[in-house]
Amino acid sequence: MADRWDEPMRQDSTRRSAIGQRYLLDDDRPHDARFSGRFDDFVAPGDPAGEPPPPRRPRNLGRWIVRGLGVGIILLVIAIGWLAITAPLSKSLQPPTPPSITLTADDGTPIARRGAIIGAPVDAAKLPAHVTDAFLAIEDRRFRSHWGIDPRGILRAFVHNVGSGGVREGGSTITQQLAKNAFLDSDRTAARKIREVMISFWLEAWLSKDEILSRYLSNVYFGDNVYGLRAASKHYFGREPDKMNIGQAAMLAGLVKAPSRLAPTGNLEGARKREMLVVKAMADAGFITKAEAAGVEPQRVLASRPEQLPSGTYFADWVLPDARDQAGEIKTEATVKTTLDRRLQNTAERVVRQAGLRQAQVAIVAMRRDGRVVAMVGGKNYAKSPFNRATQARRQPGSTFKLFVYLAAMRAGMTPDTMADDSRVEIAGWKPKNDDNRYLGQIPLRRAFARSSNVVAARLTQEVGVRNVIKAARDLGISTPIPNEATIGLGTAEVSLLELTAAYAAVANGSYPVHPRGLEDSGASKSWLQSLTGGPRRMPDGIRDHMLDLLGASLRGTGRAAVLTLPAYGKTGTSQQSRDAWFIGFAGDLVVGVWVGNDDSSPNAGLHGGGIPAQMWRQFMVSALNIAPVVTPVVVEENAMDPDAVVGPEEGIEAPTGDLPIPEGTIDGLGMQMKLGRDGSISIAPSRDRGPPPPDAPPPRDRRGEDDGEE
Repeated sequence: MADRWDEPMRQDSTRRSAIGQRYLLDDDRPHDARFSGRFDDFVAPGDPAGEPPPPRRPRNLGRWIVRGLGVGIILLVIAIGWLAITAPLSKSLQPPTPPSITLTADDGTPIARRGAIIGAPVDAAKLPAHVTDAFLAIEDRRFRSHWGIDPRGILRAFVHNVGSGGVREGGSTITQQLAKNAFLDSDRTAARKIREVMISFWLEAWLSKDEILSRYLSNVYFGDNVYGLRAASKHYFGREPDKMNIGQAAMLAGLVKAPSRLAPTGNLEGARKREMLVVKAMADAGFITKAEAAGVEPQRVLASRPEQLPSGTYFADWVLPDARDQAGEIKTEATVKTTLDRRLQNTAERVVRQAGLRQAQVAIVAMRRDGRVVAMVGGKNYAKSPFNRATQARRQPGSTFKLFVYLAAMRAGMTPDTMADDSRVEIAGWKPKNDDNRYLGQIPLRRAFARSSNVVAARLTQEVGVRNVIKAARDLGISTPIPNEATIGLGTAEVSLLELTAAYAAVANGSYPVHPRGLEDSGASKSWLQSLTGGPRRMPDGIRDHMLDLLGASLRGTGRAAVLTLPAYGKTGTSQQSRDAWFIGFAGDLVVGVWVGNDDSSPNAGLHGGGIPAQMWRQFMVSALNIAPVVTPVVVEENAMDPDAVVGPEEGIEAPTGDLPIPEGTIDGLGMQMKLGRDGSISIAPSRDRGPPPPDAPPPRDRRGEDDGEE
């Protein structure tokens, strides 16, 4: 076999052996002395299997280095193009703030802000030298000379950190900080640091030093949720940035290192120490003289912040979720217009201050007939208690719930002239009682509603059916649980003031339900459920007229303290043992609800819906509608009272506890009858000669010790 390899190879390549084809040992290949011998001569020594030698290393390393540099340049160009598309230069002007939203009243005036306080951009070239120098001295002294990164600063920080055994000092330039704040997150990873350096080079290539510094100062964080030099100077010192002295500029520059920890409103001592450190750095860098540095004093900050919008109001808390939904995705700042009327809001707050309440709390809701909320007070003091009693509290409504009982009765074919039995009744062991234990027998529903008869309301609930009363409440927008029992007619089911006021708005508007809202209505805000149900339904004119008749009669009875000089409608309510007192009514285009009570549901001796709540309602309406107060004598319904306490089978009327009630009584003379109410109110009406009482009439009672009633 070996002899055949010594012979010349044939020209026919198709007949070459496998070994011949592998090594191409034919006459076409140039002769090489290495292959002139026998096959055994070019098999590697010590390799009996005849395997080829390992591949040799590339001879030209420089060629691969050049190729690598070329690939790197191409990748750099691609990265720069990617930055130009995904990180536009204008983004460096936008502060990386959390979502911020400003709420305005219906006239466009800002009323509240949620989120960061963002200042308008500043121009570094127009600021005093000591303002910009303060930041350069402590953050980046070689800012004017480096090209985005500072190798000396990085090396200095590295040596300092190694010596201290941890990360104590950073080497980032102002350009790098701008790149990180405007474009990147705060993760401490190598990939983020590389991107930061690339963006810094890009910023340096496209912007001047003053433009970079302007963008940095316009969006840096200064603590207290304040972003930007202009916002910080106003927030802490009450002045524009160009009016700051050396000490104030040094204090703000010192906050950048740890704004949350050094904010002077919470750590004035720490902020002042940092201020002096910045002043020393300014002197060391030659930005100010040592004499100027010695003359800098520790700065003071504002105790109060004029021009700052309130950060919390009851109305703003309530409307904010809907405002965020309307604004959509909030990346920096958004402004949303609400339905709040500033004049009416101020009126509501003034009425609360003038009410003279002590431990009791209060809530007021005012809305237009279509549900636009124009004023809201959820308590006496938001700073002390942000709990919104107008929207979050659920309390027993007392006789204000009788609106739904009488609506069910009107739907059943009754009218205000329908006669009802105002006598004792027992329903499945429950014995509701009128407040004064007086029962007038057969009286029209109009009079029963005006005097808020408990027994008539209980009989009506039984006659029309509990389910129909619940349906009436649901139709008018009550969504809270309502028990399926007869006692609901006297207001045992808990509701919120906002929902109950909206239910009365449905009667005023003539359509139901009325959805209370704090933003202007839009097609997008319509829920899918409203779309399916076809929206509001009209209340039959006859039924609405009957309800207006009843609500008007109430202001001649238990609600006489709320009478106005124009047509007004409403209803009083008092829960058991005077725990809650209500008045809800409407006049003109306003529907207003007032609630007074204790947060712990403890009794309030002498408190009832026809007293303080009705008076507050009247005061608000007189101012809101710009009408004259009532000066003529008010003719009231005979035997008007509001027995809203729910008295069980074994319960009676208890004497009040706590403060002594105000004496009340009636004086007749000169053809007039004057009554002094327990709340101090005085009403005058023509005297009525009733003659001697019937033999079975109960003796006159001293009502000063009762816990309910609004006579």
